[in-house]
Amino acid sequence: MSLEQKIMAELKTAMLAKDEAGLRSLRAIKAAIIIAKTSEGAKGEISEDDEVKLLQKLVKSRKDSLEIFQQQNRPELAKKEEEEIAIIEKFLPKQMSADEVRAALTKIIEETGASSPADMGKVMGAATKQLAGKADGKTISGLVKELLAK
Repeated sequence: MSLEQKIMAELKTAMLAKDEAGLRSLRAIKAAIIIAKTSEGAKGEISEDDEVKLLQKLVKSRKDSLEIFQQQNRPELAKKEEEEIAIIEKFLPKQMSADEVRAALTKIIEETGASSPADMGKVMGAATKQLAGKADGKTISGLVKELLAK
């Protein structure tokens, strides 16, 4: 079942349950999928990898907004963002824990022969390909810096 079909099924369920947060989040995902499918060069279809990237982008934008709302002491808006993040993350693959990411990065560093912070680009290239969808880029970057600084 494609992401779009899952979203439509969830959307119907949310409508019947009168789940306002669910409707808001699912409609945002649906809109993003439609935009991606109709964008130049998309050929009316998007790959599974592109779907994951799309969802990660939606989560990241909401996390950024959440941070801003918390800084500005706007709990009602922050709550909406938190609800949407939780719903969107249900459609993402399970994220790796920090320890799992660290173990994977250690292995990548050994494979690439990286030894100093100057080799970060080499490691990041391999890590983002291997860990795509399983870990946040910010987390990967921070751990790579930490591991290469040793």
